[in-house]
Amino acid sequence: MKISSIEIIHVLPRFSFLKMTTDEGITGYGEAIVEGRSRTVEMAVKELEPHLIGQDPRRIEHLWQMMYRGTFYRGGPILTSAISGLEQAMWDILGKSLGVPVYQLLGGHVRDRIKMYKHIGGNTTQELYESAKNAVNEGFRMVKTPVEMAHILEAPAYLLRQMERIEAVRDAIGNEVDLAIDFHGRVSPALAIQLVKAFERFHPLFIEEPCLPENVGAMAMIARSTSIPIATGERLFTKFAFREVLEKQAAAVVQPDLAHCGGIMEGKKIAAMAETYFAAFASHNPLGPINLAASLQLAANVPNFLVQEYVSLGEGYLKKPFVIRDGYIDLPLEPGLGIEIDEEALEDKIYSGNFDLPREIHPDDHSVADW
Repeated sequence: MKISSIEIIHVLPRFSFLKMTTDEGITGYGEAIVEGRSRTVEMAVKELEPHLIGQDPRRIEHLWQMMYRGTFYRGGPILTSAISGLEQAMWDILGKSLGVPVYQLLGGHVRDRIKMYKHIGGNTTQELYESAKNAVNEGFRMVKTPVEMAHILEAPAYLLRQMERIEAVRDAIGNEVDLAIDFHGRVSPALAIQLVKAFERFHPLFIEEPCLPENVGAMAMIARSTSIPIATGERLFTKFAFREVLEKQAAAVVQPDLAHCGGIMEGKKIAAMAETYFAAFASHNPLGPINLAASLQLAANVPNFLVQEYVSLGEGYLKKPFVIRDGYIDLPLEPGLGIEIDEEALEDKIYSGNFDLPREIHPDDHSVADW
């Protein structure tokens, strides 16, 4: 079997699907994207393409090593996101060629359904309360909400406002539903320590990205300051970036994104590293249904899996979108990634890939904010 073509399809609102075809008529799909840099990743895929056309897509580890190590300059969001989309498509092809789901090739499933969580939000505390209440009424057993953007340090009013918002969520969901709080790297380590102390009485399942990932020591300091588990990983790439996080015990939950970190097998390696530190695995995914499909395959197989993020179940993209029942998605049974792309439905969603991320600005002094 040989790879015969590779194509990137940018689809609204901001997804990029990678389509890999073979000379035996088997097609595999992946997601190759960096949010706001879709066309840059597309070019990275095109630069890798001459090294892949004519190769056997089932030699996944060999081709991964060639793409990653053969470029001399390693890592980073652009290269590893391009590799991730290509690698996902190879696993899809391998599973389809053998007639089995990807998780079967990774050692089989260790659970029969995958726990999901829902993003909630609101401009006011009341809107946030209602959003949380609606999620519980839909059957979700976990919700996640962000803190507001902040300066490096903030007055007590900011802290009180965040506490009011989180208290409203906890009141809405009760104590039987899990709550995660996403700091999104928006706050400094010093402010993060103040916030996590204030949030401890609400017993969050975890705090996500309490500070930016560039300084692992700072995140470890935050982790040591609180009883709340710390989660991080969406902006870390390959197993090499997670080594220091785990060695310094800066996080109790690792969150690699399978569209960014290097793909499915790289995600499995990261999960195995985390397992040796008794840390949980919760793959990040604010992207489309193909990355969700890849994430579900790994979630089915990883013993230290915690919960899965999603924003799209595939309506308008997949012939059979995923279904959440009582906060869970049942174990996928179809071969490969377990999905069929509805290419007719994609036709009116195709666009240039020019989606750009918004820039956050502090309203008081008009300085740039981390968002």
